[in-house]
Amino acid sequence: MGTALAEARAAGEAGDVPVGAVVLSPAGEVIGVGRNLREVDGDPSGHAEIVAIRAAASSLGTWRLDGCTLVVTLEPCLMCAGAILQSRIPRLVLGAWDEKAGATGSQWDVVRDARIGSKVEVVAGVRADECAGVLTEFFEARR
Repeated sequence: MGTALAEARAAGEAGDVPVGAVVLSPAGEVIGVGRNLREVDGDPSGHAEIVAIRAAASSLGTWRLDGCTLVVTLEPCLMCAGAILQSRIPRLVLGAWDEKAGATGSQWDVVRDARIGSKVEVVAGVRADECAGVLTEFFEARR
């Protein structure tokens, strides 16, 4: 989560919402990192999770991220929850819940929906106060 938080801070410094993500291999090695790049790249799909998943897939040479873990500072949205399922990531570690748009346990629980074949283990609340604090500071500075 420390690496994801560093990515989140870098996103905030660049003017993007400060969210960071890391994909770990089954052995626990960092194989993909990402931060929000929507503003920087002008890309609506430039969410930290998508960036990290793309980097991990490139690193492994396959879109199948079986056995990997996604660590992210903020609960994934619907788009990112779909990407987690599509890439077959079996484990998600998240910091702060997203009560407005979260799709892995708060507003929706797409990754554990019984109608979908795969189930993702969700570990929530890892360094939650620190993750939420980065977001709070970012938005308070803009008000």
